[in-house]
Amino acid sequence: MTNEKTMKDLPKDEKPYEKCLSFGPQHLTDAELLAVLLRSGVKGMSALELSRKLLTASGFRKGLVGLYQLDIDELKKLPGIGEVKAIQIKCLLELSRRISKMNFEEKLSFHDPMSIAQYYMEDFRHCQQEQIYLLMLDTKGKLLAEKVISKGTVNASLVSPREIFLEALSHHAVSIVLLHNHPSGDPAPSREDLLLTERIREAGEILGIELLDHLILGDLKFVSLREQGFFRPCEKNKGVS
Repeated sequence: MTNEKTMKDLPKDEKPYEKCLSFGPQHLTDAELLAVLLRSGVKGMSALELSRKLLTASGFRKGLVGLYQLDIDELKKLPGIGEVKAIQIKCLLELSRRISKMNFEEKLSFHDPMSIAQYYMEDFRHCQQEQIYLLMLDTKGKLLAEKVISKGTVNASLVSPREIFLEALSHHAVSIVLLHNHPSGDPAPSREDLLLTERIREAGEILGIELLDHLILGDLKFVSLREQGFFRPCEKNKGVS
């Protein structure tokens, strides 16, 4: 016999399954949606009660966004969360990230800062560390490869143009785009961001690999340093599309 509470023990108006059938999933709260996926609770706590506690568990942010900040080991430290439930939660969040990216895939153009930001936003907006992402493009502006170049505080003296362009040359790229995130959520460029951009742009001019843009991503906000006028495109590559 177990003391684990299930959905069946809940009052009728608190049963997510019945509510979904009657009104549709769009009428379920975040806690109810999470409870449906977790399926069962723990001793003395239904799946719905457990879900409500999970949505306030992160010390960073509340709600579903807060769960992004927790890895599997951190989730397992929460009351009622074992390895299976931790994996379920992380897989749910990864699925939501992929669905979000797919919505913007057809509109993606590496000459359009808005489309780049929309496509990559979910990859970056929940990161707790700054990281620099290198996008390498061919003569037609199509993506050849992408790679994380640096993790941690973005410092112009620590990020090596040599590493960036060795990677670009190895993929025969003719142009590149840099992305990096601000965990604070504010994409306003720092002095280090501008210094890094200028170093990479100048090195690219010498090597004939154009830096098309450097985008800084915040929380559903972004800044394109090209659009803001912080650097000019290489004149000799300006006609490439």
